[in-house]
Amino acid sequence: MPLVYAGVCSHAPGITGRADQADPEVRDRFYAAFDDMRADIEASGAEAIIVVAAEHFANFFMNNMPSFAIGMADFYEGPIEDPSWLKIDRFRAPGNRDLSERLIGEVMQTVDVSYAEEWKFDHGIAVPLHFLTPRFDLPVIPVNINCQGPPLTPIHRAWAFGEALRRAADSVPEKIALVGTGGISHWPATPDSGKINEAWDLDFLDRWCRNDRNALLDYDDRTVYADAGQGGFEIRTFLTVAAAANGAPGTVHFTAPIPIFAVSCTVASYDLSV
Repeated sequence: MPLVYAGVCSHAPGITGRADQADPEVRDRFYAAFDDMRADIEASGAEAIIVVAAEHFANFFMNNMPSFAIGMADFYEGPIEDPSWLKIDRFRAPGNRDLSERLIGEVMQTVDVSYAEEWKFDHGIAVPLHFLTPRFDLPVIPVNINCQGPPLTPIHRAWAFGEALRRAADSVPEKIALVGTGGISHWPATPDSGKINEAWDLDFLDRWCRNDRNALLDYDDRTVYADAGQGGFEIRTFLTVAAAANGAPGTVHFTAPIPIFAVSCTVASYDLSV
């Protein structure tokens, strides 16, 4: 069954944890874009959602840091952070072990990938799910790309991984939604937390919407770090979705810097019908 949805959104603990401190007009428009994204996923008839995220040393550390990992379990628990800090209650999200195994098997034909039968969701997945599957009634397949522990997953390999995910999604009878989540420019857990390079973000989103492979792969980690912070390494999750969209045009439904959330907040999607 062809992939039925492909989009991206921001994640950051402040999106839920510091909601009361944000400009309410901007925050509410951002939340409304999340609501529209949820409605679009539901309208697509998706029977499972693959969430491609950057993990924050919650499950993987320097003693075991895979370039790519896919969850293969019947359920996942979260958030790993303090619920009173993240403002998300403890939950158990359904998985689909059989579907995960079939997808992993297909991805492995061209891209080496690890799998995990145990996975605790941190804010990187918990925050998007809070908006996109609030009833936790859609099976989740978590994916991690190493955006945090050098040597980082090479950007061109994230693209190849996205192509493999698309091929895998198209090979199964279930309808699959694909969501990449991360920040664009941000400097989390540093003295520069709250700093946002809006011009850099808008240029990146322009490349993403055009699904311009050459332009999207024309990044290197040194300049990304200088211009977009260490949080900018998470563009790998957006590139994976771009590759999976296979040239489809994209639309930004919302983007705005929200400093108290410490990230430029974005919701965007590809038109897979084109």
